[in-house]
Amino acid sequence: MNRLSTESLYYYDHAVTDLIVEKYGFDRMNALRKFVESDTHKMLEDVDNGLNSIGQDGIFDIWENEIVTGNPRNSVYIRG
Repeated sequence: MNRLSTESLYYYDHAVTDLIVEKYGFDRMNALRKFVESDTHKMLEDVDNGLNSIGQDGIFDIWENEIVTGNPRNSVYIRG
Protein backbone atom coordinates (compact mmCIF):
# COMPACT_ATOMS: atom_id res chain seq x y z
CA MET A 1 0.00 0.00 0.00
CA ASN A 2 1.29 3.41 -0.98
CA ARG A 3 0.08 5.72 1.77
CA LEU A 4 -1.20 9.23 1.02
CA SER A 5 1.02 11.94 2.48
CA THR A 6 0.26 13.28 5.93
CA GLU A 7 -0.32 16.75 4.49
CA SER A 8 -2.90 15.47 1.99
CA LEU A 9 -4.72 13.43 4.65
CA TYR A 10 -4.78 16.49 6.90
CA TYR A 11 -6.34 18.52 4.10
CA TYR A 12 -9.03 15.92 3.35
CA ASP A 13 -9.74 15.27 7.04
CA HIS A 14 -10.49 18.93 7.65
CA ALA A 15 -12.26 19.66 4.37
CA VAL A 16 -14.57 16.66 4.54
CA THR A 17 -15.20 17.16 8.25
CA ASP A 18 -16.31 20.73 7.49
CA LEU A 19 -18.81 19.39 4.93
CA ILE A 20 -20.13 16.79 7.39
CA VAL A 21 -20.56 19.42 10.11
CA GLU A 22 -22.29 21.77 7.68
CA LYS A 23 -24.74 19.21 6.31
CA TYR A 24 -25.43 17.00 9.32
CA GLY A 25 -24.80 19.35 12.23
CA PHE A 26 -22.48 16.95 14.08
CA ASP A 27 -19.97 18.50 16.41
CA ARG A 28 -16.53 18.72 14.84
CA MET A 29 -14.88 15.87 16.78
CA ASN A 30 -17.78 13.48 16.13
CA ALA A 31 -17.74 14.34 12.41
CA LEU A 32 -13.97 13.80 12.24
CA ARG A 33 -14.28 10.46 14.04
CA LYS A 34 -17.03 9.31 11.68
CA PHE A 35 -14.91 10.17 8.66
CA VAL A 36 -11.59 8.78 9.94
CA GLU A 37 -13.20 5.47 10.97
CA SER A 38 -14.95 5.02 7.61
CA ASP A 39 -14.08 2.69 4.74
CA THR A 40 -13.94 5.82 2.58
CA HIS A 41 -11.04 7.12 4.66
CA LYS A 42 -9.26 3.77 4.48
CA MET A 43 -9.62 3.84 0.69
CA LEU A 44 -8.40 7.46 0.58
CA GLU A 45 -5.28 6.59 2.59
CA ASP A 46 -4.18 4.13 -0.12
CA VAL A 47 -2.85 6.17 -3.05
CA ASP A 48 -3.25 3.12 -5.31
CA ASN A 49 -7.05 3.56 -5.10
CA GLY A 50 -6.76 6.94 -6.83
CA LEU A 51 -9.19 8.78 -4.57
CA ASN A 52 -6.62 11.50 -3.98
CA SER A 53 -7.39 12.75 -7.50
CA ILE A 54 -10.96 13.55 -6.40
CA GLY A 55 -11.76 16.81 -4.66
CA GLN A 56 -13.26 17.16 -1.20
CA ASP A 57 -16.83 17.25 -2.56
CA GLY A 58 -16.28 13.93 -4.29
CA ILE A 59 -14.77 12.35 -1.18
CA PHE A 60 -17.72 13.66 0.82
CA ASP A 61 -20.11 12.07 -1.72
CA ILE A 62 -18.30 8.75 -1.41
CA TRP A 63 -18.45 8.94 2.40
CA GLU A 64 -22.13 9.89 2.29
CA ASN A 65 -22.89 6.92 0.03
CA GLU A 66 -21.14 4.71 2.54
CA ILE A 67 -23.29 6.10 5.36
CA VAL A 68 -26.55 5.79 3.41
CA THR A 69 -26.01 2.49 1.58
CA GLY A 70 -23.27 0.85 3.64
CA ASN A 71 -20.93 0.75 0.65
CA PRO A 72 -18.75 3.67 -0.51
CA ARG A 73 -18.45 2.02 -3.92
CA ASN A 74 -22.06 3.00 -4.66
CA SER A 75 -20.89 6.56 -5.28
CA VAL A 76 -20.95 7.78 -8.87
CA TYR A 77 -17.32 8.85 -8.33
CA ILE A 78 -16.29 5.21 -8.03
CA ARG A 79 -18.84 3.53 -10.29
CA GLY A 80 -17.98 5.91 -13.11
